[in-house]
Amino acid sequence: MSAAARRSIKVGEIAHSRAGDKGDTANVSVIPWREEDYEHLVACVTEEVVTAAFGTRVKGAVRRYELPGPKALNYLLEEALGGGVSRSLNLDIHGKALSTVVLDIEIPIPSRLLDGG
Repeated sequence: MSAAARRSIKVGEIAHSRAGDKGDTANVSVIPWREEDYEHLVACVTEEVVTAAFGTRVKGAVRRYELPGPKALNYLLEEALGGGVSRSLNLDIHGKALSTVVLDIEIPIPSRLLDGG
């Protein structure tokens, strides 16, 4: 199916991600493959959208930091790691796999893709 025929895409189709941890806080970034997609990600991947994607997995606040210089978004997910590396019984105690949740979020298709770009 062509992009023009679709109404949404996954964030992972236009961006990649990195994740890490500090204590019980996970850090997840969203970095567009193309700089022109940055503003679209800013508009679509809000704190509320990320909070909803994680559901009860994140017990605390989700905070977004916009980095317009390097064209990236960074999310801090508080109380997301079951107490942190030294206290958690989670299989992914460092939260590295949390980036896949963000990359799976459905967003509207950027206009450049609708225009055949």
